[in-house]
Amino acid sequence: MFTRVSIPTPFQVGPVNAYIARRTLIDPGPDSEEAWSRLIEALEARELSPDDIEQVLVTHPHPDHFGMANRFAERGARVLASEPGAEIMRDFAAQLHTEQSYFADFFERCGVSRETAETVTQLPEAFLPYAQSVDTDRVLTAGDTVTVDDTELTIDTVQGHSAGEIIFSYDFQGRREAVVGDNVLGDITPNPFLQVPDESGTRPRVLPAFNDSLRWLHDQGHDRFLTGHREPVESPQERITDILAEHDQRTSEVADIVSGGATTPSDVMTALFGDLPATEYFAGMSEAVGHLDVLEASGRVEKRESGGVFVYEST
Repeated sequence: MFTRVSIPTPFQVGPVNAYIARRTLIDPGPDSEEAWSRLIEALEARELSPDDIEQVLVTHPHPDHFGMANRFAERGARVLASEPGAEIMRDFAAQLHTEQSYFADFFERCGVSRETAETVTQLPEAFLPYAQSVDTDRVLTAGDTVTVDDTELTIDTVQGHSAGEIIFSYDFQGRREAVVGDNVLGDITPNPFLQVPDESGTRPRVLPAFNDSLRWLHDQGHDRFLTGHREPVESPQERITDILAEHDQRTSEVADIVSGGATTPSDVMTALFGDLPATEYFAGMSEAVGHLDVLEASGRVEKRESGGVFVYEST
């Protein structure tokens, strides 16, 4: 049903997958001339122009996925995304500055020096040119449907990789398929990126939520996943099982690290990955804190503060 188009990105993850079906486009890619040229080539191969696209669907509000949506909106296309995704995409620069302010303080409380925390949180400024803000014409929630080429796509919400993640499920040639963004990837374990506190002031415990979401998705009976990067996943249940096993293994490693005595998230990150370059700090800290969250939720560790720094100890 969907044609997969590999769109170049300037990011470490490499190309992103856009999907085209008739006059619908899912995840157009980052806003760059190189990406735009590749997408135009793909449209022309289907005897389409950018003006022919009627709707742009976004799986999640990361620059490599939604950044070029604004170019199609300017040409009359409707943009569809989740409510959290729409809020972020409406003013991506404001969202980034909120994250920078929060995580500079948060990383310092995790045991990172203030200088390093500020350096790490300023790095995403380079993403801004690739993520033009865009208004959303229709907000999608779980259970909603979208019609694409006479096929009904059902929207489900998932958690783990980004705020506002949604997937699009549909039946095609006797099989149940889904476009899943970066929630499940074939040969990459998706990053459970840290998120800023919600309206209640509570920081989302992303990795525990990711694990729960993956268990739910495992039981939905899909036969194939169209993913945000690289090749489709042809055995979704097997891949999800493998990801959960990888998460469990890493959680056990973190438990062993903490069993050696009072440990900060920064200590955990260093024990897991060694000396990371600043460009990989956010992903590394996200993983360290994520597994500590899993252990805390299961009662295997306790968190306290010492001198303004989070410290974890085995129970």
